[in-house]
Amino acid sequence: MKFLDQAKIYCRSGDGGDGVVAFRREKYLEFGGPDGGDGGRGGSIIFVAVENLNTLIDFRYTQHFRAPKGGNGAGSDRTGAAAKDVVIQVPVGTQILDDDRETLLADLDKAGKRIVLLRGGDGGYGNAHFKTSTNRAPRKAVKGWPGEERWIWLRLKLIADAGLVGLPNAGKSTFLSIVSAARPKIADYPFTTLHPQLGVVRLSDTQDFVLADIPGLIEGASDGAGLGDRFLGHVERCAVLLHLVDGAAGDVVNAWRTVRGELDAYGGGLVNKPEIIALNKTDAMTPREASARRVALERASGQKVALISGVSGQGVKEILGALWDKVAEARALRRAADAKHEED
Repeated sequence: MKFLDQAKIYCRSGDGGDGVVAFRREKYLEFGGPDGGDGGRGGSIIFVAVENLNTLIDFRYTQHFRAPKGGNGAGSDRTGAAAKDVVIQVPVGTQILDDDRETLLADLDKAGKRIVLLRGGDGGYGNAHFKTSTNRAPRKAVKGWPGEERWIWLRLKLIADAGLVGLPNAGKSTFLSIVSAARPKIADYPFTTLHPQLGVVRLSDTQDFVLADIPGLIEGASDGAGLGDRFLGHVERCAVLLHLVDGAAGDVVNAWRTVRGELDAYGGGLVNKPEIIALNKTDAMTPREASARRVALERASGQKVALISGVSGQGVKEILGALWDKVAEARALRRAADAKHEED
């Protein structure tokens, strides 16, 4: 299935049904009076987040969604039928943006979350509604209220607990394939990962988290170089970033600074997220090279740097434990915030 994380669609809710002018006509009833019914409500456009979707590819082929019109009223005080709502299913983590691509209309970040984006028009009144003691035979009816319409953008931000960032060929896909059941494409050339990949890391029966592999960044990604930085939105919700640096490439300090610069240029609070730095591919370095490059990177970053190898498995268990500590801390804070919100 092809991955698509942005889509533009047109939505229109249904018009309300029209009220009618009608009078009771029965034998031996000379003064039957007005009995025109009201129109029915038009269908609404409703979005709901579901767990079994992970791409917006369906919206590439279906881009227009229109809800039906409500039924018209009828004589004998019969109200028109309410139209069925159009329920649009989207992946968990989908944001609904206005046509300007900046105004956030809704954020469906939890499974089952629903939002009525466009409400169907109300039905118009029939002439029975206008009957009074002084106006016994009104010949007035109201048309249904029109529905709403707008163009919107859907943007998917994958729900992951931790995110992998780094330059191309830093070993992110290899690392993901080692620690999870994900099977991303792995090759010895840059940009083998063309779209985000997710994998579930299971440390024990009670300890598991979702890890996201983001396509590699290069200098100038914020200006569109390489694959650009559009996929960084998928790690905005992550609790921690694992920054893999290719130790065998040589200039590890410049590689780290390049990615940090692109995170800062992107914004979204990524540069302020907790970061765990790992010097990868120790199997391709001598112990002396690994030690020297580790010291240089620690001096530049001001934090501890782990030595790992996705191929041999060196240091992988320890780095996963560090990631889990950050994820567990973030989950505890989220649960406390949700509990406080429910109390309020």
